[in-house]
Amino acid sequence: MAFLIYAFSTLFAIVSPVGGVVTFVSLTSDMTRDEKNEVATKSVVLACIIAFIFALTGKMILNFFGISIDSLRVAGGILLFVVAFDMILAKVSRESITEKEIDKSMDRSDIWIFPIALPLLTGPGTITTIIVLMGSALSIFQNMIVMLAIILTFAITWVFFHFSRRIYKFLGYTGMLVFTRLMGLLLAAMAVNFVAVGIWNIYTSFQ
Repeated sequence: MAFLIYAFSTLFAIVSPVGGVVTFVSLTSDMTRDEKNEVATKSVVLACIIAFIFALTGKMILNFFGISIDSLRVAGGILLFVVAFDMILAKVSRESITEKEIDKSMDRSDIWIFPIALPLLTGPGTITTIIVLMGSALSIFQNMIVMLAIILTFAITWVFFHFSRRIYKFLGYTGMLVFTRLMGLLLAAMAVNFVAVGIWNIYTSFQ
């Protein structure tokens, strides 16, 4: 249960469904409710599939390039801290998508693929986090727990996107920014933990 809470909270913080609602609403503002819900379903399903692919192949990718899980943990922690810093400043994370990319995507018919599914929901930070979590699992059961955390995270994301306009209207722009800042603070703490654990493990491996 503790590992599930850890995995879920980490993924939820980096995916940040509430923060994604702002971008999602702006990208689907000219769509009907049915069109918007279809985009929400397609994008979340695709993002979840991408997450599963990297969860299953992450170790093989690291082994192919000769990268240790602790090296990725340090690099990922630094990346997550950059994302967290942007969230604390209530900015769209440059790690996942830029304002220029959002503007250019407004007229695309496949926004559910780019930029929503990739890289808004499954950007480098999310992919790195998933690989690190799978690498941290000590058993097949814990691997299944990470899979469950992925499903829970994207299920909640689907709900947030499905009711995005109501959530946006209820919380307001200011309320969503406050929540995003809180998630950023939580993510920053997790990022520091990633770096600390990674550096310590690398240090002890040379002893």
